[in-house]
Formats: sequence, C-alpha cells, structure tokens
Amino acid sequence: MPSSVSAPTSATVGSFTREAFAAHLTRVAHLPAWWLDRKRAAYERFAALPMPKRTDEGWRFSNFAALTLDGFTLPEPIQLADAHHTTMGITGAGTLALANHRVVVNESVAAEFAQKGVIFESLQNALLKHGELVREHLLTQPSKLGSEKFAALHEAFLEDGAFVYVPKNTEVAVPFGVFHYAAHSGTALFPHTLVVADENAKVTVADFFRSANAGERQFVCGGNDLFAGHGAQITYVAMQDWSRETLSLQFNATVARRDARVLSLNLHAGARQARHESFSQLQAPGAHSEMLALTIAHDTQEFDQRTLQIHQAPNTSSNLLYKNALLDKAKTIFSGLIVVDPDAQKTDAYQSNRNLMLSDDAEAHSLPGLEIQANDVRCTHGATSARIPAEQEFYLQSRGIAKAQADELLVFGFFEEVLGKIENQELHDRLSEIIRAKFKE
Repeated sequence: MPSSVSAPTSATVGSFTREAFAAHLTRVAHLPAWWLDRKRAAYERFAALPMPKRTDEGWRFSNFAALTLDGFTLPEPIQLADAHHTTMGITGAGTLALANHRVVVNESVAAEFAQKGVIFESLQNALLKHGELVREHLLTQPSKLGSEKFAALHEAFLEDGAFVYVPKNTEVAVPFGVFHYAAHSGTALFPHTLVVADENAKVTVADFFRSANAGERQFVCGGNDLFAGHGAQITYVAMQDWSRETLSLQFNATVARRDARVLSLNLHAGARQARHESFSQLQAPGAHSEMLALTIAHDTQEFDQRTLQIHQAPNTSSNLLYKNALLDKAKTIFSGLIVVDPDAQKTDAYQSNRNLMLSDDAEAHSLPGLEIQANDVRCTHGATSARIPAEQEFYLQSRGIAKAQADELLVFGFFEEVLGKIENQELHDRLSEIIRAKFKE
C-alpha cells in the first residue's frame, strides 16, 4: 500500500500556519543558519504531529475544551516608551526584562563577574556572540511528557529569551533576574531561559512571567534548560503570574552531572489554564535534583503538572515536593514518574504531591508512579489531599481573624516547607507577595 502524509489542517496548527512561520523567520533571519535550520525542522514536526487527545494518558483529566491554537498572533514590537514594567526590586548580578520578546531593560552582568567570564545576555545576542556554547545546550533534551507537539511549536517560534553562563570554579553569590512580559490581547509568546553552570560553578537565576495588563487573553508556550556540570550548583526559581485569561504551557529540562546539585522551584499563580512539564536527568554519580512547586489556585483555574525523574547512574538522588492549595472550583492535576535505569544502583528518590483543599468544589488529581529497573535502590512516592483541620480554623476565627485571612495564614504555613528552601531573602519575599496577592483578587 502506498503511504501518504496528510497535509496539516487549520485544526492542528491553529494560527501558527506556514505563513505565520515564514513571517517569524523573517524577523530572526539575522541569527545563525544552524539555528534557523533547527527551527524549520521543528515547524515540520509541529505541523505533522496530531493534537493530544483526551484518551492520551499524558493528558488524563485535562480540560480539552480550552486547549486551542486559534486566534493568536505573533507579538507586535513594543515601543520602549510603553514598557513600564517593573523588575520587582530584584537586585543582583544582572537584570534582563523582555516585553513581547523585545529587550526593554538590560542591566548587564556586574563587572566583577564579567571579568571572570560570566555571561548574561539576551538569547539572540548569545546566539550571535556565543553560538557554539548555546548550540551545545539549547533545547537538546527531548520532550517526553505528552506535549511533543507544543515543544516543537516552542522551538519553531522561539524568538528571544535569556542566557546565563557561569564558567568553571566561579560562584555568583547574588541572583540574576529575568522578567518576561506579555502585552496586548491575542498575543502568542515563546519565552526561553538557558542556564549553564560549568564545573564547580554556582549560580541562582529567577524567572518572572507576567502579563502587562490584567484580563488580556494570551497564549504562552515557554521553556527553560538547566545544565549543571560536574560539581556545579544551580538554584532556579520561576514565578508564573500571567493574566487570568492566559493559556500557558511551560517545559523544563534539567541535566545534572557528577556531584552536581540543582534546585528548581516553580510557583504557579496566574493563567486560566496552565500546564507545566518538568524533566530531570541525573546523569552521573553524586548528582542531585530538588524539584519543588507551589500552586495557589482559585476560581476555575486549572494547573496541570507532569514530571519525570530519570536516574541514569549509580548513587544519584532526587526529591520532588509539589504542594497545591485549591479554593473555589479550581482544579489541579499531578502526574509524576520516577525512572531508575538498570545501572543506577543506590538510587535514592522521593516524590510527593500534597493538596490542601479549601473548598468542597475544588478538584485535585494525583498520579504518582515508579519504574524501577535496579535492585538496590530506595524509591518512595505519595500523594495526599486534605481539608484544613476544623480545629485550626476555629482557633484562628475564635481570636477574631476572618475566614479569608485565616485561610491565608494556614496556606502560608502549608507552603513554608517549600518556601523555607529559598535562601535568598528577596526571592523569598517576591514569592510570598505573589501568593499573598492571590487572596486579594
């Protein structure tokens, strides 16, 4: 039987047609040829792959009615005079803010770090000035958690983002701050942050995601790569606070080499519907990955979290702790898997999803899992969903504290186990501010 390939339909590509892709290529035509070739290949994958289906295990429990690629346009270049976006008071090694992919704030890496070879650039500048270094690490890990079509879309339309590189035996004691803003209703954005810590390097990077104005409908398909060389340490904090009409997909890929340690914390607060996929690889003995997340969900928000911890070498460890607080008719989905390869003896892995239910109408789904192919390991997982103990609410309200304020205090108590792992006080405060603001909406 002769084989045939169906042409992509508007239903599968939505607004992201070949004409739209050609317009995007025109905007980035000055970038290296290898990167443009990769983008063309990514677009072909995107066009050929089907949309996920409700029957796909990787999309179990997700709301498909809201998952549409129609009605979005590539971002209009924002005028600098209109870019009144804050950098949220983060003072550190360097600050970069992008609005609709345009760099609007660029406080270069501090001189003391630049002299040591630290690089902090927009991704476009890094592609032009440090092409081989970027090429070695950018989007080199495959998507494995169900969103292959959207991962291809991200690579095809990725226009700009941030690049952080810390050379061997260099420590940057203060954080880099990267701010991604979406402006105008109907805009589609594809932000990306790439962090590379070379052997025995240490760095902290904070990513902030926000809409310039509340109530605007946007589509965001973002990603980040974290690469920790031998003995390196990376702390990565992402704070997602898009407008309440935004559809958000975000992909994280972490690679940890020998004796490397990576801590990533993702705060999920904004968006109407958000899906976050996190893929962590422990590639050499002594590697450790700390995967943390906090979600504060209310109204009818949906947060879909999919994770994969792969242990590929002996004596590696990982710890996943995702905590969700749900109000009103909000919904969360957690599906996590620990995979231990046959040679990864002495693996120590843990996975926990805990849900605090503040409403009878909220909905939480937890699907933890293990796939163990070695015989000398310690791997555990668990999930819980529970209401606030009535005696705790009664205790606070009996002292004159209103229910909403009591709930806020109890949520902060629930989250502190994760918040307490952030050593930098400014980052701790910014995370707390975003959570606190949710109770005032």
